[in-house]
Amino acid sequence: MRVLFVCTGNICRSPLAERYASHWAEQHGTAIEATSVGTHALVGYPMDPDAAEALAALGGTSDGFAARALTTTDARNADLILVMERAHRDRVLATAPAATLRTFTLSEAALIASQVSVRTIRELAIARTRVPQAVDAPDILDPFRQGPATHRRIAEEIAAKVDIVLGMLAPSTTDSPKTPTL
Repeated sequence: MRVLFVCTGNICRSPLAERYASHWAEQHGTAIEATSVGTHALVGYPMDPDAAEALAALGGTSDGFAARALTTTDARNADLILVMERAHRDRVLATAPAATLRTFTLSEAALIASQVSVRTIRELAIARTRVPQAVDAPDILDPFRQGPATHRRIAEEIAAKVDIVLGMLAPSTTDSPKTPTL
């Protein structure tokens, strides 16, 4: 499964989600290819140091990361697109309208997956109608320039929601410990 995470600058939330999802997949013996982009990316920049530190506390690594901008190809090639804010979803869909059934806010997907048993991205999209309040799930706040404590809190929120979504769509083949808290 190819998962694309999207935020604004692609230096805090989406790379943290990307690298955490890759770590999650490795820990759970699941084949997931996670990538990330930004709608207004700081192209070529490394992860924000506070985001990288929060990621490391969750077991992931920011090594070799460089921010990338959203392209139509990225959206077309992803099986699942998880964005941090509703505005990011709008931008993805303006770039690739055919991605509608594969694009969710991370909070929306986690809320649906926590309330309805889904095993496929198609089932997740269909379940939107059974959990209508999920469309209004709160955005994941941007921790940029908000300090280490805010980055840790946002990292925990992202990790918890990634755990829910990937746990439903890409079941574990191993018994791994739960997500560590910061």
